[in-house]
Amino acid sequence: MQGKIAITPRSLSQAGHPALSNLTDAGFELVYPNPGKTPSETDLLDVIPDCVGWLAGVEPISRKVLDAAGGLRVISRNGSGVDNINLADAEARGIKVERIIGANARSVAELAVALLMAATRHIPWSDAHLRSGDWQRRVGFELKGRTLGVVGCGAIGRQVSEMALGLGMNVIGYDPFPNNDFAPAGFRFGALDDIWRSADAVTFHCPPSDTPILDSGVIEALQPGTIIVNTARAGLIDDIAMLDGLKSGQVGCLATDVFHSEPPEMTPLLAHDRVILMPHAGGLTAESVERATRGAVDNILKVLEQK
Repeated sequence: MQGKIAITPRSLSQAGHPALSNLTDAGFELVYPNPGKTPSETDLLDVIPDCVGWLAGVEPISRKVLDAAGGLRVISRNGSGVDNINLADAEARGIKVERIIGANARSVAELAVALLMAATRHIPWSDAHLRSGDWQRRVGFELKGRTLGVVGCGAIGRQVSEMALGLGMNVIGYDPFPNNDFAPAGFRFGALDDIWRSADAVTFHCPPSDTPILDSGVIEALQPGTIIVNTARAGLIDDIAMLDGLKSGQVGCLATDVFHSEPPEMTPLLAHDRVILMPHAGGLTAESVERATRGAVDNILKVLEQK
């Protein structure tokens, strides 16, 4: 046996995946700190000290865990985000951090557009009322001719933009490092203030920020009834300001796939009837899991089999 490899993404630790056999075929033993659930720091401390590799999900990786990981050589994310890992701490301990760029871009983009359409036509609200025997209807609106603001125009944001353009929308994109080669008809780059003033809906596809991007001042600047879609990070939005925006009608709907903790506590914001919830499933499609898992496994073997 060449050593142990921890598997912590919830989808993989519960259901497994054929690509994981590439690790066992190479002589590694797979260990699962908390199958099907996000492992706690205690769960990680129980297994990581004995591991040479780690196929990691979005669980927080603390300095205490890294300090205990004396033999760990690689952390391989099954996605592109690494904000759950202190890269400097990992590098200082000689731990290589690998990630998969763009593996889940299509699946997250499709969910963002699905959430946008669910919000415009009140689909979850209508379904819930009908199931309870209550026939009610809310007036929706068509997306053609409307403006979508896309905050973050990397692999996901660009695909969302293309889908929105296909629906007849106009798109304003913001990115601190705009790729000016991306210039389809109906799309333009703009400043954040431009998005806040002009957009009928805003979707987030950017890294986390030190403070919320969508705070009370920004919400006041939005067009009344703006739809907000967040498949990026919960910390991008000020929860108190968002709840106030929903109550006042300044925000028409919040559709979110991300939370401060998972599973989340049902706060007044999340319980609001104009909030649509998804259980962080943006990358959870068969195709995305296939791409991300095989890529993450390949990255582990690339590092561990180096001579």
